[in-house]
Parts: sequence; structure tokens; C-alpha cells
Amino acid sequence: MAAGLDRSQDMRRAFRTLAIATTASTVLLIAWGGVVRATGSGDGCPDWPTCFGSWVPRVEYHTLIEYFHRLLAVVSAGLSIALAVVGAWSLARARVGGHARAVPRVAAWLAVGLAPLFVIQAAIGGWIIATHEDPAVVTLHFAVAFVVLAAAVVIMVLARLLEPGGIRSYARITAFAALATYGLLLVGTYVRAEGAGLAFRDWPLMSGRLVPDLSRPGAGPMFAHRLLAIAVTALVAWCMVRARTMRPRSPRLVRLSTLVLVLVLAQVAVGALNVVTELATWARAAHVAVSALIWATIVALAVVARREPSRDDLRADAEDEGFPATADRSLGDTVRAFAALTKPRIIVLLLITTVPPMILAAGGLPGAWLVLATLVGGTLAAASANACNMYLDRDIDQVMRRTRRRPLPRHAIQPEAALRFGFALGAVAFTFLALTVNVLAATLALSAIAFYVFVYTMWLKRSTTQNIVIGGAAGAVPVLVGWAAVTGGIAWPAVMLFSIVFLWTPPHFWALAMRVRDDYAAAGVPMLPVVRGEEETRRQIFLYSLVLFGATLLLVPVASMGPIYLVTAVVLGGSFVYRALHLWREPSDARAWALFKFSVLYLGALFVAVAIDALV
Repeated sequence: MAAGLDRSQDMRRAFRTLAIATTASTVLLIAWGGVVRATGSGDGCPDWPTCFGSWVPRVEYHTLIEYFHRLLAVVSAGLSIALAVVGAWSLARARVGGHARAVPRVAAWLAVGLAPLFVIQAAIGGWIIATHEDPAVVTLHFAVAFVVLAAAVVIMVLARLLEPGGIRSYARITAFAALATYGLLLVGTYVRAEGAGLAFRDWPLMSGRLVPDLSRPGAGPMFAHRLLAIAVTALVAWCMVRARTMRPRSPRLVRLSTLVLVLVLAQVAVGALNVVTELATWARAAHVAVSALIWATIVALAVVARREPSRDDLRADAEDEGFPATADRSLGDTVRAFAALTKPRIIVLLLITTVPPMILAAGGLPGAWLVLATLVGGTLAAASANACNMYLDRDIDQVMRRTRRRPLPRHAIQPEAALRFGFALGAVAFTFLALTVNVLAATLALSAIAFYVFVYTMWLKRSTTQNIVIGGAAGAVPVLVGWAAVTGGIAWPAVMLFSIVFLWTPPHFWALAMRVRDDYAAAGVPMLPVVRGEEETRRQIFLYSLVLFGATLLLVPVASMGPIYLVTAVVLGGSFVYRALHLWREPSDARAWALFKFSVLYLGALFVAVAIDALV
């Protein structure tokens, strides 16, 4: 019996090793296929399976590149055959001898079927040579290659995760993301095969437009490719957010989802470089290589999501028990709950900082339609960020007295619905601003959402006392959006206005944090009053108020502001500094709360002064 157990363990180790080697060689095979396409070496060997009628290649640039691709195919096929043999042996041994399977049944059967896939792939490779690289056949070749890689990844993951498990809701999301990614890869392959990589010579626009003229050669496939890239990026971001907010959290899912998002963002950058470098060989090859890595990682994520032991579904069921049935919630209650997700009072303050920069940039009143469109888009963007923030912070909101009545802590909305709402608002905000204002304004608004959700909420807020200092950048972006809406660019006055809001945020928020410090302490959020104490917080508030005062005065020479703004900045700034100094010397919760309320009035009045000064 001991000998049989040892043989099973040896077989399992051999299977795992072969699965890893097969996956790695397949990734390299696809990546080198990108080198073949990028260098135009597909005809380096004009016949198949030999090369110029010989098994030994000529020492020529294109010939060696194509021949090495074929050599990698042979290595990958050999590894897959060895993997199939071990899988078949495990199946036969379990059936005939009654032994426990050394290899999971599904993985073993997939291994047996993988070898024929390599044969099919090789035949399609010969077909490409015969058709002189017909775009449809090239696309089919890559399509099968990605299926082969997916099968290898599934085998590799199943060989490690022997126990059944799975997170049903998350598995569905990852499976959908994987399907969307597969579609993106196929469309991208067709774009390369058709030579449509430079259908548009600008990025991210397409011939200066968001929706291009699709009658141009190659415009349709490239437009579809970019739309799919946006969709996949959003889906992968969703997967990462969900993985990091599940309780208990799976380290495997967090690592894989984060890696996929990093790879996708890197791929977006490489795609832009393809346009900038006019399809340089290294950029085209890198695009294919990163595609293979993205595909392998997202398939692994989808499989792990179905196999990873977790109690998240039980937790989700427990959460759902607290929500009233749909029939018990009126339409008005639901609408009010979703509206509360957007934090309307905060949005109003953000909009106040949007219009004055538009007036300053225009040197007068901008068009009414432009102002309205910018405000609507900005509202949607801020609402998106706030809804995602409430989803991510629902655990600490339930602990803090100040936030317990928010929609998610009081079970007015299901968490998944809140996250979907936030993502949908972000997509609508970007599209609306891009179509009605300009792409720069839309991109800035989207960057503010991403910064607030991923950098501030998911990273800084729970990890450092500087959370609100750095995170304040997100709240200052509406200034840039307003300026870009009018001018289509960014100038120094806009940067100074951004700096004013950025410097205003810490003293404003710390004054509130002092009042509710016990809440933050109970929730484990490292706000400055909790970690460094109230004395240090009051000192920091005073120092920031001084720097803020100086920044508001610098706007005068930078933006050529007049006496109305100057007098307002001096009066308001002096009052802010005096109140901060008074709080530092004679601390009390009442003074902290008074400073917080004054800071709201201060920012609104200062920006109104900017608008009036520009108009007068």
C-alpha cells in the first residue's frame, strides 16, 4: 500500500511539473508567434513541415525566426504528449487497479485531449503557409493557440487545487471577463493580420474623433478592438475589487486579479506605443506577448474562482438575509437609497469648484450647453466614485455612528447592486463627457474615479495617516475638468486652482476627523487624530492653513486675478488661519466642528470670487 501511495505521489508531482512546463512553453510559443508576425517572417520557410525542402534551416534572419517558432511548437507538443501519457496512466490505473486517482479526473481527461489540439494547431500553421498568411487563417491559428493555452492553464490549476470548492457569484464574473478577453484577443489578432494597426494614427482618439468614420479600411475592426479593450479593463477592475472585498479574502484570487489588472493596463500602454512608434517591431511583439500572459492569468483566475475553498457565498447569503424582499421595498425607497449612494452633498461642493475655472478659462461666461454638459458629466463621475466608495467601505460604515444610516449598512441596497451602479455611472460619465465635452475632460473625470476608488479607498485610507493628504487629489480634479472643458488642455491657472483644493482638503477633513475620532478608532482607520493624537492634528491643520493661504495669493500673478479675488482671498484666508490657530491654542470639539463648517463656506466663497473676478 505504501508503495502504491508513493507511486501516486510521484505521478502527481510529474503531472504538475509537466503541466507547468507545457503552460510556460505554450506562452512562449504564442509570444514568439508575435515576433514572427511583427518581423514579417511568416514566409521565412515557404514550405511545411520542412523549410526550403530541408529539416535544417538556412542561416537567414526570417528563416531562423520562423524555424525557431516551429521548434517551440515541437517542444510544446512533446510536453503535451508526455502530459497526456501521465494523465491516461492515472485514469487507467484508477479504473483497473481500484487505486485512488493520482491526478484529478477532469485534469487527466483535459491532458489526454490537449495533444490532439497541438496537432490541429500545427496543421493550421501549415495552412497559413499554403494560403500566404490569409488574415482569417492567421486569426484561426491564434484562436486555437489561445484554446490550447487555456487548456494547459486549466490543467495546471486543477493539478494543484485537488479539493472542490468555488465561489459561485465571483466565478460567474471571472468567466464572463475571460470570455470578453478571448473576444478582445481574437479581434486584436484580426487587426494585426489585416494590417490595420495604424487605421488610426492617434490615440486614444481615432482620427481625432471618439466615434470614427467606419467606412475607412480597417476602421471597423480597430474600433471594435478599442471598445473591447475598455470593456475588458472595466471587467478586470471589477474582478479585482470583488476579490479584495470578499470576506474571508482569498490571497490567490487577490494576487491573480491584481496581476490581471496590472497586465491589462500594461497592455493598454503597449497598444498606445504601437500607435506612437508606428508599429515598431518590438512594440508589436510585446503586444502579443502580453496578450498571452493576460490570457493565461485570467483563465487561471476563472478556474481558481471555481475551485478555491471559500465561505464567501455563505457570507453573501447571510448578508442577503438582512435585506428586505423586493416586494417590501417601494420604488421611492429604492430610488432614495441609490441616490444616497452618490453622496449628493459632497457632489454639490465638487460642482462649485468646476464652474469658476470654466469662467476663468473662457474669460467670461462659457456656453450654457457646455456648462450644463460638464456639470452633468461631473455629477455622474462623482456619483460613480462615491457609490464604489460606499461599497468598499460598507464594513467600516457599519461600525461608525456617523455612517451607520448609509444605504449599505442599513441594508437598503444589496452590495453587488451598489458596485454595479457605481461602475455603470462611471461608464456613462466617461461616454457622456467624451461625446458632449471632449475626451480630455472625460479622461480626467475617469482618472479621478480611479484614483478615489483604487488609490484612496482601497489602499491609502486603511494604511497611512497621509490618506486624506494624498487622496485629496481626487477631489481637486473637477477644477481640471472644468478648465479642460473650455480650452481642451491644462494651463498653470488650472494647476494653481487644483493645488488650492488639494491643500484645502487636509485641514477641512481633519477638523471633521477630530470630532469623530472615536468612530475612526473603532473602525481601525488610521486617521491623523487617531494615530498621531489631537495635538499633532491641530498643529498640522494650522500649518496647512498657512500654506493654503499662500497658495491662494499665488493665484493672483499666475492667473492675473483682480482686486475682487485678492480681497476675498485675504479676508477668507486670514480668517481660516486665525480659526486654525485658535483651535491649536484652545482646543475643543466645538471649535473643530466650527472650523469644519467654515472650511466648506471658505472654499465655496473663494471660488465664487474667482468667477466674479473673471467676469468683472
